[in-house]
Amino acid sequence: MNTVRIVSRSSAPFSDRVEAGELLGRELQKFRGQSAVVLGIPRGGVIVAREVARALQAELDIMLSRKLGAPGNPELAIGAISEDGKLFLNTMLLSRVDAESRYIQQEKARQLAEIERRTALYRNIRPKVPLEGKLVIVTDDGVATGATMQAALWTVRQEGPKKLIAALPVGPEDTVMRLANDADELICLRSPPLFEAIGQFYKRFDQVGDEAVVEILKEEYKMEGRKRT
Repeated sequence: MNTVRIVSRSSAPFSDRVEAGELLGRELQKFRGQSAVVLGIPRGGVIVAREVARALQAELDIMLSRKLGAPGNPELAIGAISEDGKLFLNTMLLSRVDAESRYIQQEKARQLAEIERRTALYRNIRPKVPLEGKLVIVTDDGVATGATMQAALWTVRQEGPKKLIAALPVGPEDTVMRLANDADELICLRSPPLFEAIGQFYKRFDQVGDEAVVEILKEEYKMEGRKRT
């Protein structure tokens, strides 16, 4: 079993995603100044990732991979497709869910179209950060089934990071423990005994649009540029 740390079983809600990111940043201070890359899963996870990156003096980027859902069960990830179109398939699951080649190709095309849409929006602002040999921290505003986070971790692993960390504000324990198998280390701030939806653990859980993500990327990339000069 890889390293798992659940900080609290509390059901107390975060004020918002900013607070969740700040609290995660405090718990990850051992990685401060280690040239980490923090990847936020759009859209809400980018707000969390920004705060973590600031706390750790790390680079901020986004994770544009998408999960491939199982036939009849889109929340079960049978694989992932990366930003550059590389496909990862969980071969153990494929036979169990009867995912045929034609279905996989259709699902791949559908998810790749969404990646291409987001790439057109985001990558002119923030070029992709190479992850090989890096300390990589992947975060979101929480997990329920964990399928999207799992796909993100699979994708990052293919790029050969030095160490892969999953950092979560909140999630149910069974999901957290399952995700720990796909990361070198996992930290979850809160894993309450009763879990219905991520939004119940935030006082403010507004929908985050593409425009908000674009503004965050513009601001943070500009700040990184000033630091380099």
